[in-house]
Amino acid sequence: MASLPFMHAGEHVILYDGVCKLCNAWVRFLLRRSLSPRIRFAAIQSEKGQALLRAVGLPGETLHTLVLINSNGHWLRAQAVCRAMAHMPWPWRAFAVLRLLPDRLTTKMYDLIARNRYRLFGQYDCVHPLEADYPDRFL
Repeated sequence: MASLPFMHAGEHVILYDGVCKLCNAWVRFLLRRSLSPRIRFAAIQSEKGQALLRAVGLPGETLHTLVLINSNGHWLRAQAVCRAMAHMPWPWRAFAVLRLLPDRLTTKMYDLIARNRYRLFGQYDCVHPLEADYPDRFL
């Protein structure tokens, strides 16, 4: 894969829905539990998030899911979550094993939550800024 904008060698970026309260809570969860510093974040709605989506060939305007991007490829939905968990300390890292389940099953579970996330957890009026707490972790 060609050089990705805004990323350094060996780095991973998690793109998340910046207006989704559940997605923002998941990002805070990862940061508070010592996620590897090689992983950075960007809201999918941000200019840098959109540029990364275009760089990997994903439709930025219509995509509203979690994406994990690195120099080897990109993963969506449950695969992105599980691969991110692989960079967590124990015991959280154990959840990465869920990526070995059939993709059809994990995607179905992810989609069930995603379809109802705004109703269950709410949403912000605009992209919710998290940078102030973790300035070096956001693009």
